[in-house]
Amino acid sequence: MIRTGQDYLDSLAADRDVWVDGERVKDITTHPAFAPIVGLRARIYDMAHEAATEDLLSYVDEQTGERNSVANKLPKTQQDWVDKRAAVDTVLDEARGVVTRVGDETVGEMWSLYDGQDVLNEVDPRFSANIRRHVDRAVREDPFHVSANTDPKGDRSKRPQDQDPDMLLHVVRETDSGIVVRGAKYETAAAYANQAFAKPTIANWGDAELSDYAVGFILDMNARGLKYLCRSGFAGRRGPEDYPLSNRVDEVDTLVIFDDVQIAWEDVLFYRHTRAATFIRATLHRYSALPFTQRNLRLADLMIGAALWNVRQTGLEKQQAVQEKLAQLACYREGINAHLTAAIVMGQPSPGGLLMPEQSLLYTGRVLATTQLPAMMHLARELCGGQICITPDAASFANPDTGPWLEKYYSINENWVAEDRRKLLAFARDLLNSDYAGHRLTFQLFAQSPPFAHLAAVYRNFDWSGPLDLVRSAADLSDRVTGGAA
Repeated sequence: MIRTGQDYLDSLAADRDVWVDGERVKDITTHPAFAPIVGLRARIYDMAHEAATEDLLSYVDEQTGERNSVANKLPKTQQDWVDKRAAVDTVLDEARGVVTRVGDETVGEMWSLYDGQDVLNEVDPRFSANIRRHVDRAVREDPFHVSANTDPKGDRSKRPQDQDPDMLLHVVRETDSGIVVRGAKYETAAAYANQAFAKPTIANWGDAELSDYAVGFILDMNARGLKYLCRSGFAGRRGPEDYPLSNRVDEVDTLVIFDDVQIAWEDVLFYRHTRAATFIRATLHRYSALPFTQRNLRLADLMIGAALWNVRQTGLEKQQAVQEKLAQLACYREGINAHLTAAIVMGQPSPGGLLMPEQSLLYTGRVLATTQLPAMMHLARELCGGQICITPDAASFANPDTGPWLEKYYSINENWVAEDRRKLLAFARDLLNSDYAGHRLTFQLFAQSPPFAHLAAVYRNFDWSGPLDLVRSAADLSDRVTGGAA
């Protein structure tokens, strides 16, 4: 059953141990750093109840007759993926910016483990039943679900047990009711989420001594022993007139401290089993890479729009050099779109009976989206021009002493008056040149693992046999080069 926005707000325990800027947060729903994004999360829930967006964000379950979230629905057909893309676009239209933690990306990580039930059964059949139950629960109860992936790691030249063992999340003891875990994880939106899928970071799972670190579970974000240490928020630093994106869609990243947190056995997905840890690390983004990459598509649209409006209002759109730069932005955008579309059209059955996007195309699209982003942001800055870093703030435009001068020098004609130019330049500044813009760039580069891991995913999923067979035939190589194999 789809929750309402108020249901979501009520689910955030008042006594959560949340800290930002050196102070404990009394009410996360009203604190300036959190209120805009928490309000947007609540708004997403409400949109699923409104006539204009209900059928885009939710569907009617044929067995129960209840409405469930499209984002949480298990993908079994191409149409399911088409519907999911439309749902993400609907949310981002409402946000008027890029939001990464709308739930679909992180829920998709659980689907990867759903595909690995044979691996879980080797450990304990209870764990296979646990993942099925939690996937079903996500569909029915619609929690705000996030990930819990990246550990602090410490000295990466050392094994976890050769330094402070808490650098990687690990099990410290078992009880009759479950396991007790200690350590820390970084996660966006953790402080105002309902649950997280905690799983191991990248490590050498072949070492049996690391078994205490090979643990995955579903975490209740209201659990005792959790402490949320958040980075400073961009919202509230300056007014939304000057920084519209910072004040609307900043998702606060958090270091989540696990101070001996109890995890019930029914929430444990795997434990002390390095093969399960290896499986989830290799397949974690089998589904979630699609919505992640789709958000880069929206970021490309924002850059194109900001750049094109800027060159139009200054009369530069007809210049060939300008058109070439705009075309490069368009190629970037369409390259992402092509990979997403083709990955769905060429989708493959998964081991768990789902439809997973064609993996090589999906991971290649993710590499394109992330590696080319810095260059595309630079192109967009060139097209917007230096005024995005020198234009005065909204208060100066409104002041009766300074406003007339700004009206004179920022108005171009009757179509482009000073106030519209100020709004456009403020938006472009926040998209391309602010603290928020720098954070967004770095976040996209590392949010789904570092760039080398993106390329490793391509290496593991690309079909190398086609090029090898082509050159073996074209060069007339003997069967000896393949060890006698045909």
